[in-house]
Amino acid sequence: MSPIVLHEATVAIDRPLVKLAKRVRVLSTLAWPPQVEAEFLDSGPMPSLPQPPPIQVDLGDTRAGLIALRDRCDLGHPLQAFLARTAESYVQATRLLESAGTPDFQRHSVALYGHPDQPIVSGAPSHLDEAEHLLNRSDALRVPMAQATLSDEEARDLLQQGIDLHFTERLPVVLDPHMASLAAASSVRVRLRAGVRYAPIHIAQLLQHEALVHSATKRNGKSQAVLTALGLSSPRTTATQEGLATLAEMITDVLDLQRLRRITLRVRALSAALDGADFIQVYNIFREADQPDREAFRSAMRLFRGGDVRGGVVFTKDVVYLRGLSQVHTFLLAAFDENRVELAQTLFSGRMTLGDAVKLQPFVDDGTLAPPQVMPPWATETSCLAAYLTWSAFGHRIPLQRVSLADFQSDK
Repeated sequence: MSPIVLHEATVAIDRPLVKLAKRVRVLSTLAWPPQVEAEFLDSGPMPSLPQPPPIQVDLGDTRAGLIALRDRCDLGHPLQAFLARTAESYVQATRLLESAGTPDFQRHSVALYGHPDQPIVSGAPSHLDEAEHLLNRSDALRVPMAQATLSDEEARDLLQQGIDLHFTERLPVVLDPHMASLAAASSVRVRLRAGVRYAPIHIAQLLQHEALVHSATKRNGKSQAVLTALGLSSPRTTATQEGLATLAEMITDVLDLQRLRRITLRVRALSAALDGADFIQVYNIFREADQPDREAFRSAMRLFRGGDVRGGVVFTKDVVYLRGLSQVHTFLLAAFDENRVELAQTLFSGRMTLGDAVKLQPFVDDGTLAPPQVMPPWATETSCLAAYLTWSAFGHRIPLQRVSLADFQSDK
């Protein structure tokens, strides 16, 4: 089959796949309505378990269409194999959504996103082990918290100014009062939680994380001529997306201790919920970590959306941040070590896994896939990125448990 015919066959699968995938909206389907939060927070010091409405969706027709497209793919060709993997990811997501509130939801969630007891990478500690390590090491640190001095409107305007410096086509920032997270990004806008105050460091984090990774990769993927499915937020790409976005914060020196602890605390709370802790017990885990009541509610809600507020059945997506960060960091180290620096930029050509980047690189090289139109500066300055990765690899070898300040007091 000639390349032209093969690409036409790929496009014939790609376009209907994108249309079907847009019917599978994981986070918006699992979201709780605002009144659940209001009722819980207004119920006094001894609240009852929240009662989110049951999630009832029938995605059978969508799943059948996805399976049919998956089965049409030529697995011997990397472009169509990518489409097959993407279709299968959405098939699993349909089963996740249809099983909300049941033990099957837990099984599908773990298959898509992982479990706190799983190793971050092969041979490494588990997500929970790493989370506990980071929390325990930072418990004694007395670092001033960032002061939230900006109103939501001021934060919106500052974030918009930062975005406008990097995007030639406008990416508007809008305020949304009903978000569980502080922000969420798509290819057409960045949503910012209304009604809260922001610290200046939050603006820098959101620019790097939401706009210059999540929005950029989605826009770059949607603009592809052959493989527009690279613009989809398929569940299989979540770990790489969140890892890349968190690494972006770290490389640009905007990942503060408060945010790092918030990410890792979710893993501890998730493990407790899987072991049977109910919503109120998990809510109290966040409150005891000095999160305000509303923030603690939304942190707990992230874990229980689609699950069972009595515990044992939860949404495990929040394990992907630590896993993704570790995997992306290790992947980039390996890429630079093997003189494959181009892979750092290919990761921004669309939303993909780390394995996808390796398999799709030849198609970036031959022009079938377009290079990224929007990229953060740190990813384009490969010499600086190489210096960061080289030093970080060395730093990880230092056994800090054997080091104390007394070691530095010699005058010699």
